[in-house]
Amino acid sequence: MKALVCRQFGPIENLAVEEIDPPRPGPGQVLVDVKASSLNFPDALMVQGLYQVKPPLPFSPGHEIAGVIEKLGEGVLGVAVGDAVIATPGVGGLAEQCVVARERITPLPAGMDFATASAFLLTYCTTLHALEDCGRLRSGESLLVLGAAGAVGTAAIEIGKALGARVIAAASSEEKLALCRDLGADETIDYVREDLRKRALELTGGKGVDVVYDPVGGALTEAALRASAWGGRLLVIGFASGEIPAIRLNLALLKERSIVGVYWGEWTRQDPAGQKRNVERLGELYAAGKVKPVVSERIRLAEVPAALVRMQKRQVKGKIVVVPEH
Repeated sequence: MKALVCRQFGPIENLAVEEIDPPRPGPGQVLVDVKASSLNFPDALMVQGLYQVKPPLPFSPGHEIAGVIEKLGEGVLGVAVGDAVIATPGVGGLAEQCVVARERITPLPAGMDFATASAFLLTYCTTLHALEDCGRLRSGESLLVLGAAGAVGTAAIEIGKALGARVIAAASSEEKLALCRDLGADETIDYVREDLRKRALELTGGKGVDVVYDPVGGALTEAALRASAWGGRLLVIGFASGEIPAIRLNLALLKERSIVGVYWGEWTRQDPAGQKRNVERLGELYAAGKVKPVVSERIRLAEVPAALVRMQKRQVKGKIVVVPEH
């Protein structure tokens, strides 16, 4: 089978499509015939050795897939060969076939195509967990989304609106902000041309925002924290800017603000019942037309390295979906 292979941690450009032996499912695993997979920021970090998880070499990156179960490993219950599923293997998704642990498989929601499904689980589960479980976002509160045109940013706009929040989307160009408005953002901030803190305070009548959703990091984090209200919550999603900020803790003290880390992958292991609840909730929101992944591009495996480079440079809107060539 064809797979994108990382043989040494290093530049993304070193990734190559290779012909390798198909994997075999072990006990508690299933083999999925991959119909579509999507790119996520951790994929770019992982192949460079910059992610918190470093898989044994060689490996194929790819955090999430959609496809059809091809084979069951020993002891697998509750699914059958031929079932259409979404899965989050963590690695191995950028290939024609992928082995996944049974507990990381979810039935394909009714009416959802494979491309949409491959872009659904990781970003939307991360975001629902962040906003509801970690941020305690309530209806009527204000939500500031940084990197709002990216994969998790677009999910945050939609889920924020579904939870009844007033959403302020912040991004780096008018083109990106237009997408945010199309998704339902109430207000937008171009943080290249505008002062993020000043504009967020203006849009909230000086009160500040209740929740900040921050997948960007860098200098924007402190500006957003300073723009948060009394009791505001800053959600640390990731560091797409490449810079992990150092925050002075007096900024938290002065307005009883909270800085909350969001690590969805580990939380799913700590609270599998909570993850199951959130997946069911997201299925309901999708069926109601309140959330739908923004798939901006569909590419082949050979095009993935260039796409990951663009993603790391924050030149991508929504999600990029990879369709293997069987």
